[in-house]
Amino acid sequence: MAKKLFVGSLPYSTTSDQLRDIFAKIGQVVEANVVMDKMTGRSRGFGFVEMATEEDAKKTVDSLNGTEIDGRKIFVSEARPQAPRDN
Repeated sequence: MAKKLFVGSLPYSTTSDQLRDIFAKIGQVVEANVVMDKMTGRSRGFGFVEMATEEDAKKTVDSLNGTEIDGRKIFVSEARPQAPRDN
């Protein structure tokens, strides 16, 4: 079963394709997405990566959490469900 990971403290220049390439070195990536600001179109500095299996996800967290991308130490953890919003 696929497992979604949160990736924080990304360099603002990181693209979704670059994120996919970095995580694909550890395991099979289902989807990678850098979150973009709707108003400016620039990266918000975080994203999500969905790994194909829980084993790949755990291996990825252990391998990449605390490593550097372009001089910034990234944070990788299991993604939590989105909290409901009040309209």
